[in-house]
Amino acid sequence: MRNYVQPGDGVTIPAPGPIKSGDVVTIGALIGVAATDAGAGDDVSLALRGVFDLPKAGAEILSLGAEVEVSGGEVTALDAGPKIGVVVVDAAADDPTARVRIG
Repeated sequence: MRNYVQPGDGVTIPAPGPIKSGDVVTIGALIGVAATDAGAGDDVSLALRGVFDLPKAGAEILSLGAEVEVSGGEVTALDAGPKIGVVVVDAAADDPTARVRIG
């Protein structure tokens, strides 16, 4: 295949702003987790698949199998935004993170 580029588990993009390793980065429908810190415009690698512990919105309870989106850098139940992934371990109200399979 002459048009094959890469497996697609990750991509390198110009950072849309300052980013810390582990941040969820959303650009339109492209959603990934930053592998490194980056300044605005610097190249940053995003993981597009995998299981990550991501910051969870407030006292929200997220159950195993729940579809989630990101709002303000935090995982929340899927509502109107693009789906980032699925919760793989129940997250209680007092849990600061949710374990999410992205991709």
